[in-house]
Amino acid sequence: MMRRAIAALLASLALGSAHAADDPADAPDASQAEQQALYQQALQALSEGRRTDASQLLRRLIGEEPRHAGAWLDLALIQCSLGNGDEAERLFATVETRFAPSRDILELIAQTREDGCHPWTPSSNLTISFGRGHDRNVNQGVSSSTLHLDNGAIDLALLDDFLPKRDSYLTGSLDYLRDVTPNGTIGFAQLQWRRNDHLRAWDTSSVFGGVESPYRFGRWAMRLTGAGGMVSLGGHLYQRQLQGQVRVVPPLSLPNNMLFDVMTGVTFNNYLRLDNFDSRTFELRPEWSYRTGDMAASASLGLLADHGNAQRPGGNRHGQFLNVLVRRSLWGDTGGELAYTRQTWRSARPYAPELLVPQIRDQATEVVRGTLSYRIDKQHSVQLEARAVRNRENIEIFQYNNRQLQLSWVWQP
Repeated sequence: MMRRAIAALLASLALGSAHAADDPADAPDASQAEQQALYQQALQALSEGRRTDASQLLRRLIGEEPRHAGAWLDLALIQCSLGNGDEAERLFATVETRFAPSRDILELIAQTREDGCHPWTPSSNLTISFGRGHDRNVNQGVSSSTLHLDNGAIDLALLDDFLPKRDSYLTGSLDYLRDVTPNGTIGFAQLQWRRNDHLRAWDTSSVFGGVESPYRFGRWAMRLTGAGGMVSLGGHLYQRQLQGQVRVVPPLSLPNNMLFDVMTGVTFNNYLRLDNFDSRTFELRPEWSYRTGDMAASASLGLLADHGNAQRPGGNRHGQFLNVLVRRSLWGDTGGELAYTRQTWRSARPYAPELLVPQIRDQATEVVRGTLSYRIDKQHSVQLEARAVRNRENIEIFQYNNRQLQLSWVWQP
């Protein structure tokens, strides 16, 4: 499929060049510039998987400029990929009789006819993983064994249940992607679970699903995502979540291999086992990404606003989010990934004065993660991941540190 797409692009460019040479004496004018921009929009839509949009743009271009051979060929190939054999054959015949296609283009048309124009079949991707790991602070136990209340006037020794507890665990995940429409909309589902060896009250599982659709307004690219899911803790439903996101790629002139986009979204959190903790979290996050050869890097810096009801401890809160990630090939079939995340929250009012916690909660959580992966073959790989968490707050009872080490087997059938 990829080779066919590349061949189609080269063929259409060749035909487009031949068409441009039909009247060498004609100087480019505004209408020709508009037609070229329209053709580029169609190719962009095709590269983004928006075949329906690409077809509409190419039909519009052919209506304005019937001599644009590249548009005829691209439209024929798209119609064939959608299973519209009769329409594709009419367009192929037009290319062969009206223009003077090269031998390579004629071979491409012949090969396409031989393969047949089958109805559109959605592609899918499945990833399954299982892992074994060790967690030094499963329960997010407090760093200090003594709690200071009322500005240090009261010292309390914490019960053992509030201190860090370590345990080993088994974990698994399933990620599934599938095309929903020929115009680039995809559906996704994710299932994750973790079973501790001894601390079963902290077992977790989650299931999420949603859809994502690409759009384009002129030179502005956009992706809309809607998702929802549930999280369980200790075998009981703990949280429900609903999320909507919009990711926009503005038409900026950037260096090669660099991309800039802006994501904004809202998440609704419903806690079934906690009173007064439901919230709406709003996020605005620009992101820079860079990819070249065997290396990829990204960085994002966002603003967060979390709104709860009037009875929630600390009230509303605001914060910032920073994420930096670098991924590259190391040697042979081995790759590495290093990531750093920092998230801060500051509440609007004192957390719980009636419980001798009069401070305004000020939280900063840092996570450093490193991953080594080795590809065994096309379908199987193993991953070793180390993670360190440092949660610093001005309220002692919420401070904690953690370290995890996990070895996973990944299968992509």
